Amino acid sequence: QVQLVESGGGLVQPGGSLRLSCAASGSIFSIDSMRWYRQAPGKQRELVAAISSDGSTTYADSVKDRFAISRDNGKKTVYLQMNSLKPEDTAVYYCRVIGNFMGNNNYWGQGTQVTVSS
Repeated sequence: QVQLVESGGGLVQPGGSLRLSCAASGSIFSIDSMRWYRQAPGKQRELVAAISSDGSTTYADSVKDRFAISRDNGKKTVYLQMNSLKPEDTAVYYCRVIGNFMGNNNYWGQGTQVTVSS
């Protein structure tokens, strides 16, 4: 089993910044991909950003040049730095890890709410 603990969500004004964290623990042999998704009310969950074990990154077009994903392999933690936030970034943000674990090969976090509003 793998546990993912997310933190850093909250209420921020448009143009502001937030930093999300997601720490993994448990029966982990290796982590390949670490990802952030988001789901707004009435919409499908979408991939926001991903970072592989070699550090290569992928971003949704809607967040390119505003968000930055990073990881600390020693701490088994993935971060999402979100700058220049817009109201349309409002959603529940979920982290997901894919790799070699005891049990499943991927796990999801519980989600953290990000609200961008004046």
